Amino acid sequence: MADYRQDKRRKRRKRKNDEGGIPGWVHLLVLGLIVALVAFGVFRLLKWNKGKDLEQVELDASEYEVEIEDQIFLLPAEKKEGHEDDGKETILVLGNDSITYDMSDDGICAQIAKATGAEVINAGFGGSTMALGNPEGQEDPMDRLSFYNTIKAITNGNCQELVDAGYALNDQTIQQHAQSLIDLDMSTVDTLVVYYDATDYIKLRPGMNPGNKQDPMTYMGALDSGIQMIQEKYPFIRIVCMSFTFCYAYDQDGVLKNGDMVDFGNGRLTTYRQHMIDICGETGVSFIDNYYGTIDEGNSSEYLLDNIHTNKGANKHIAEHFAQAIYSK
Repeated sequence: MADYRQDKRRKRRKRKNDEGGIPGWVHLLVLGLIVALVAFGVFRLLKWNKGKDLEQVELDASEYEVEIEDQIFLLPAEKKEGHEDDGKETILVLGNDSITYDMSDDGICAQIAKATGAEVINAGFGGSTMALGNPEGQEDPMDRLSFYNTIKAITNGNCQELVDAGYALNDQTIQQHAQSLIDLDMSTVDTLVVYYDATDYIKLRPGMNPGNKQDPMTYMGALDSGIQMIQEKYPFIRIVCMSFTFCYAYDQDGVLKNGDMVDFGNGRLTTYRQHMIDICGETGVSFIDNYYGTIDEGNSSEYLLDNIHTNKGANKHIAEHFAQAIYSK
C-alpha cells in the first residue's frame, strides 16, 4: 500500500513537470535572493544611521565650483602724465588686523613683497575700521585711525594726528606706522592696497546710507570717500581693494556662526563684500576677491587661527593671488 502511494506521488510530480510546473529549486533560489536583499537593506540602513567620522571624510574641492569675482582695472595713461617714475615698485598697504596681526615673514605684507618683488609699506592700524563710529570721528582714537580719517590725513598732509592717536592708545605699532606715513613721499607710491578684515561687519558699522552715498559712518560711504580723495590728490596711484576673507561671528545668543548666516541688522558678510565690489566698479578701482576661492566653512580650521585671523598658509595664498591678478606674477 505504501509503495503504491509513493509511486502515485512520483507520477503526480512528473505530470506537473511535464505540464510546465515550476521546479522546487527555483522557489528556493527566489527565497534566497529575497533574504539577501533584505539583509543588504538592513546593513545599509544601519551604516547610514551610524554615519562617518568627519575627520575621515575627504572632500574633493573640484566638485565645488565657486566664481572668484576679481575686477581688474588698468590705470589710464593720462593719470600718470607729469608723474616721474622712480624705477621701482612701491606698494602702500592700509588696513587693520588683516595686515598687523602677523608682521613676520609669514604675514601678508611680507608675502606680497616676496610674491611681487616690490617694496611694501605696512601702514595698518590694528582694531580700526573702514567707517567712523561716531559723527565727529575724533572722540574715539580708533575712529581717528579709521580708513576714512587715515586717507583724510594723508591727503591733507596731517598724519601727525594719526601718531597722536597711537599715543592716546599707548600702542607703539600704531605710532610707528603713523610715523611711516609722515616720512613717506607719496609721489613714490605706485599702488595703494586697501585690505581690511570684517571688523566693520562685526562692530555693526552700517553698510550704506541710501540718503548719503558718501556717509563716512557707513562702510560703503567711507570707502567711496577715501578712494575719491586719493584719486583727486594722487591720480597716478593705482588703487586695489582686497576683500576680507570668510570669518565667524557671534549671534545674539553668543553662538559662533558662519558670518554669511548672521545679519546684525546691516546685512550679512557677503552684503559688505558686495558694497566693496559696487564702489570699486563705480570708481574704476581694482577689486581682489579673497572671500570666494580662499577660505570657506569647510577649510576654515586649516586657514584661520581663530574666528577671523588668517594663518601663514592663507596669507601666502592671498599674496600670490594678488601678485597674479595685479602683476601677472
